[in-house]
Amino acid sequence: MTTHRAQRYRINLRIERDNAALYGRLAEVTGNERLARAYRRIAEIEHTNAGFWEARLREAGHEVPPLRVSLRVKALGWLASRFGTEFVMPTVVRMEHADHVSTPVDRQGQRNHFADDTLPMPHGRHGAQSGNTLRAAVLGANDGLVSNSSLVMGMAGAATGDHAILLAGLAGLVAGACSMALGEWLSVNSSREFYQAQITERAERLAVAPEDGMQYLARTYREKGLEPQAADALARHLLTTPRAALDTMVREDLGVDPGDLGGSAWSASISSFCLFAFGALFPVAPYFVTGGSQAIVASIGSTFIGLTLIALGTSLFTGRSLWFSIARQVGITLAASAITYLVGHLLGTAIAG
Repeated sequence: MTTHRAQRYRINLRIERDNAALYGRLAEVTGNERLARAYRRIAEIEHTNAGFWEARLREAGHEVPPLRVSLRVKALGWLASRFGTEFVMPTVVRMEHADHVSTPVDRQGQRNHFADDTLPMPHGRHGAQSGNTLRAAVLGANDGLVSNSSLVMGMAGAATGDHAILLAGLAGLVAGACSMALGEWLSVNSSREFYQAQITERAERLAVAPEDGMQYLARTYREKGLEPQAADALARHLLTTPRAALDTMVREDLGVDPGDLGGSAWSASISSFCLFAFGALFPVAPYFVTGGSQAIVASIGSTFIGLTLIALGTSLFTGRSLWFSIARQVGITLAASAITYLVGHLLGTAIAG
C-alpha cells in the first residue's frame, strides 16, 4: 500500500471516529428520546465504519492511530449541551457533506444520515438560514473585527492622534453595528412578508381547487418513493384537514416551516448589533488604556486574539482545520488593514500638505 493511500485511510478513520463521538454526545445531551435513539443509531454506524478503516490499516501492516476526539467535536458537543442539538445541526450537516466530498475513496458503509426523517434538519434555503445561528454569529463578529481593524489602521496610517483614532474606532463600531442591525431587521421582515404572501396564495388556491392540491401532494409522495396507491391515500387523508395539507404543501413547495418564518426581527437585529460590536471592539480596545506605538502594537495583538476566536468558530461550520482558518482570517485582515493603512498614510500626507 502506498503512503498516500494509507494516509487517506487514516483520514477516513479520523472522520468516522469524530462522527461517532459527536453523535454519541448529541444522544447524551438531547432531551428528546426519539432523537437520542436516532443519534445513537448513527453513532453505531460510524463506529462500524471506523472499525472497517482500522481493519484496512492493520491488513496493510500500518499502525492504527490512538483514539483522539478533535477540538471541533468537543466544541460542538459543548454548544449542544448549552444551547440544544438543533443549534449545532446545520454545522453537523456541513461537516458530513464536507467530509463526504473530501474523502471519496472506499468509504464503505457511508450513508446520508439526514435522509432519516427522525432528525430535525432544516427544510430548504430559509430553514437553513433560520437554523444557522452559529454561522451568523461568527460572520457578524468577523465583519465587525475586519472593518474596524481596517479603520483603526487607516487612521493610524494618517498619523492622527490617539484621541482621533479612538473616536473613529468607536464611531465605526456604532455605525457598523447599527447598519448590521437595520439590515438584519429588514431582511427578516422582508423574508417573512414574502413567505406570508406565498402561503396566503397557496391557501386560497387550495380552498378553490382542493383536487389540484391532492394531485400535488400525491405526486410529491410518489417522488419520495411511496407506491402510487399509498401516495394517493395519504394525500386524501391530509386533505381532510386543510391546515395540515397547507402546511405540508408549504414545506414541500417553499421549503419553509409555516410556524417559524425566520423568528423575531427584533431579536435578530439586536443580536447582529451585539455581535458586530463584539468583533469591532478588539482593535479599538487598547486605545482606552494606552497610546502611540504601544497602542498600535496592542491593537494588532488584540485583533489577532479576536481573529483566533473567530477562526475557531469558522472551523466548526466549514470543516477546515483550525490552523487553516486562522491563517485565512489573518491573511484577509492583514491585507485589508495594510491597504487602509497605506491609503490613510497617503491621504494624511496629501491633506497635511
